[in-house]
Amino acid sequence: MHDHRNQAQRYRLWPVDRRILVSVAAIGAVIASITACFAYVGGFLSPGRLTQARMIDAFEDVNGVHPGFRRNHAKGVCVTGYFDSNGEGGRLSKAVIFARGRVPVVGRFAVAVGKPFVADSGTQVRSLALSFRPANGEEWRTGMNDIPVFSVTDAQGFYDQLLASRADPATGKPDPAKVKAFIDAHPETARAMQLITARPFSTGFANASYNSLNAFRLVNSSGKSTPVRWSTVAVEPFVPQTPGQGATDDKDYLFDALIARLARGPLQWRLVVTVGQPGDPTNDATRPWPADREQVDVGVVTIDHIEAEGPNNCRDVNFDPLVLPDGIEPSDDPLLSARSAAYSTSFTRRAGEKKTPSEVQIPNAGKGA
Repeated sequence: MHDHRNQAQRYRLWPVDRRILVSVAAIGAVIASITACFAYVGGFLSPGRLTQARMIDAFEDVNGVHPGFRRNHAKGVCVTGYFDSNGEGGRLSKAVIFARGRVPVVGRFAVAVGKPFVADSGTQVRSLALSFRPANGEEWRTGMNDIPVFSVTDAQGFYDQLLASRADPATGKPDPAKVKAFIDAHPETARAMQLITARPFSTGFANASYNSLNAFRLVNSSGKSTPVRWSTVAVEPFVPQTPGQGATDDKDYLFDALIARLARGPLQWRLVVTVGQPGDPTNDATRPWPADREQVDVGVVTIDHIEAEGPNNCRDVNFDPLVLPDGIEPSDDPLLSARSAAYSTSFTRRAGEKKTPSEVQIPNAGKGA
């Protein structure tokens, strides 16, 4: 067992001031695409107010329609590798993934925006999605982001934020008045934005750490259920991004750097589970857990292959957060069922559309290249 501290949990929450409103106005559209689309499901919103179809329609309205691509996190690249479990997770969960041994993984790195050909310099959130595939036929899918918390607590808030951060055609930027009105109605978003905008920003995908944001429950062989969040913590040394890093003519500089790094050898992340205690919020992804919570290092994710999105790889995987093996269960966070429903709608739409080659292409793709 090791004590890894989630970077997000070390930040102090400062009193909300008007500078936060300026920050939200500047990056509202980016934060609105932090994770994949959320929508009504399971009865936590009144029927007729919001559906997964309306949510996806809103993303298409904001970002445009790009047939064949995800409606959010549209620009990405596929990777594969494996997870070596050290067995430490076995005391928390009976999932076979946490038994000592190796499990294949399929993954995807992406930038959190709904435009598949956007320049990397215009993005501020990066994501890593993984599908763990043990030999018993079960599967665990998880989508993680390099931010410490999410910006809203439920699907309606997400939808309202998305509309508030929509660019004004006259300026190409969000309307500050609409953003302010949203923030005034959602103080939890203002607090979350302080953590999101203050987080350390790495130079690329390889040295970033990614967080589940939502809480889940691990169930062990004795039936004990434990609230958890998890992170993939980069083994690659953290290097902060400089202000001028994105000032490049290479619109794919983040992905090109990842391709070049993998050409030199595999990349690794430690899978770290944060154990919640009574009173820790499991239904509110805007609130971090205390920094002193137990952190259990359960193994290492190794990525050793990268390829452009195409048939039969990560392009065709719906990273539904509710695809869980026996031993991992959803918490009471309403965003989980919302994400699942909206992911399904997005997947169904793009599955029936003609595919366009991804912006990110890998020359001489192969093992370790």
